[in-house]
Amino acid sequence: MRTKVQPAKAALKMSSVVQVFALALVIAALSEWLGPLPIALGVGKVVLLPMIWALLIGLVLGLLRKRLPGPLQLGLYSQNLAAAVLSCALFLFIAKLGLMVGGSLPQLAKVGWGLALQELGNLVGCVALGMPVALLLGIKREAIGATFSIGREPGLAIIGERFGMDSPEGRGVLAEYITGTLIGAIFISLLAGFIASLGIFHPIALGMGAGVGSGSMTAAAVGAVAAQYPEMGEQIATFAAAANLIATTVGTYLTLFISLPLAVRAYQWLEPILGSKRKAALVEKLAPAAQANQAEEEKVDVPALSLGMRLLCWVWVGAMVLIGNRIGYGTPMLDALPGVLIIIIPVLVGDLIYMATGRKLPAVCWISFIAMAMTFPQMPLAAEVTALTGKVSFLAMITPMLTFAGLSLAKDIPAFRRLGWRIVLVSLLANAGVFLAATMIAQTFVHTL
Repeated sequence: MRTKVQPAKAALKMSSVVQVFALALVIAALSEWLGPLPIALGVGKVVLLPMIWALLIGLVLGLLRKRLPGPLQLGLYSQNLAAAVLSCALFLFIAKLGLMVGGSLPQLAKVGWGLALQELGNLVGCVALGMPVALLLGIKREAIGATFSIGREPGLAIIGERFGMDSPEGRGVLAEYITGTLIGAIFISLLAGFIASLGIFHPIALGMGAGVGSGSMTAAAVGAVAAQYPEMGEQIATFAAAANLIATTVGTYLTLFISLPLAVRAYQWLEPILGSKRKAALVEKLAPAAQANQAEEEKVDVPALSLGMRLLCWVWVGAMVLIGNRIGYGTPMLDALPGVLIIIIPVLVGDLIYMATGRKLPAVCWISFIAMAMTFPQMPLAAEVTALTGKVSFLAMITPMLTFAGLSLAKDIPAFRRLGWRIVLVSLLANAGVFLAATMIAQTFVHTL
């Protein structure tokens, strides 16, 4: 749902703030207590990690909001607030990954070309796997928007500027965006975990493939791969962070100049072959999420989070991480507290620089650069910072992120119902293509490590 942003002076509803924060804390702690659940699937297996429990529990609360007692009734305002908190909370995960990357830069340099070239997988994999299936299912120009990228915010902006969001391409990218928002993290977690269990690819290659350019999806994929290779969890997350940074920065421009023209050309080449004799599958015209839900839901207004509120979010998520780190990984909270406080430092500094520089470079880039500098081997106190932050499991940081994601998802279900199974399937295949193609390219370079 597109949220109407009020002037900065508008106040948040403190009752919703308390509700969302309290529910998130309980859900994250419960999910860590439930622990991972391995499920065998033929030659491989998937592992339902605490982060998946957290996402599902939050989603169920949103879906059943009208049937639950007052404190558990997660209204639309609270769901939109949870989405805003999620965007803010993801900065902590980015900072943790940056701190891990800084100390590993010499090792990353050995596979530098692998990190750069695996981004090609992000550019071509989605088109290669998604476009043929879309055309075979009778989807027309919507296939371009649904398969040229994983359909995050930069993808919406690119298609909106090039074709307009009211075009078939615009409907396709919006379908990809909604699909990824609702089930992208679950899907990529199950896919990455299953592929990892087959033993076909090196864990580091899988880590690089996990850096798809979406914070929540990268977190989910990293967690799933690391669960299969716990002894290499830190390395997997490090390479995923580096790949994700590339996808988030230069990947946006490469998407504009490479993958979108490739998707247009692939459609022109393949549609006469695969789709000319197939009846067009009507993809219902999708307006932005607020309009899509207008018939069912009231409008909500959530003001932008102030700096003070963002700081409160980081502190609260830090507390959730400490509790989850204790329940799931046995680290005493006082031992991990210094590490959590250090993680907040690059987030705060990076956010301030982002605002001071006119928001020209994404905040995640500033946060990543600062965090990497803090643990770069030649920097003072790098070893001490690495030791303290090493007591905070990156898997314990993922669960709070997907908790807020789960609490925010139910508001998008009406729009999701409008998509139809064909476009949903194509969107998921595009996401799978990004992960698989990047992993295959990275696999050819891991021998240098």
